[in-house]
Order: sequence, then C-alpha cells, then structure tokens
Amino acid sequence: MSTMTAASTVDGLTAVPAEVRTPAHRRPGHTIVALHGTLDSGAAPALREHLLGVLRSSGRLLILDLGEVSSCGEAGLAVLVGIQRRAAGLGITVRLSAANRQPTELLHLTGLDRVLVVQTAPGVRAAAAA
Repeated sequence: MSTMTAASTVDGLTAVPAEVRTPAHRRPGHTIVALHGTLDSGAAPALREHLLGVLRSSGRLLILDLGEVSSCGEAGLAVLVGIQRRAAGLGITVRLSAANRQPTELLHLTGLDRVLVVQTAPGVRAAAAA
C-alpha cells in the first residue's frame, strides 16, 4: 500500500491527496481498491485519474471497498458513477463494498444505489463472490 501526498506523482500520474489512500490488490479475475478518507471535491480529480489507471489493468470485476471512507460528497459520487460507466464500456463490473453509514445513506438518498451495485453483505470477499 502506498500513501501519496497531493504534491507527489507516481509514474507521471497525479497522486491521490494524502487524505484519500487507494491501495489496489489484484486477484485472478478481479481487482480490489480500498478507498480511505473523504471523497470530496478536493480528492475527486486525483481519485478519478487513479481509478481510470486501475481500470486499464483490472480484471472483469472491480471492487471499490468503501469500508474506510469517512464521508462522500457530490464530487465523490460523480467519480464513482463515472468510473462505473467507463468500466461498463470496457466490460468490467464495478461493485461497491462495505460502505459506511454516510456513503450508504447518500447513495440511497440520491437514488444512485440503483445505478451502482452496492454490496450489502459485509466484507470484500462477499462482493467478489457475488
């Protein structure tokens, strides 16, 4: 897992701000990205770029583990929806897993829980098995 600061770059990619860490774990057929921190307008551009990079090397299933996301705003939701749409075009399924209360409620209030596949069973293993 790597922690990046807002000013750093890795392999020429814009780094994710320090408050959002996104380690990716690749497994046969699927990739798990654990999101941490606040998904807000400050984190959204770098998060989008990071997730687009993950899509390029992802298996047929991309699991976004939201277990450590403390809060999510409109910009964070826009990134999640955009990544889901881009993934669908590539034949990749995106599942959200282990969302905490605030992101789960926001997805429900906005109706995006009907657009994004939200794994309600606890844990990333359940999302990979689904």
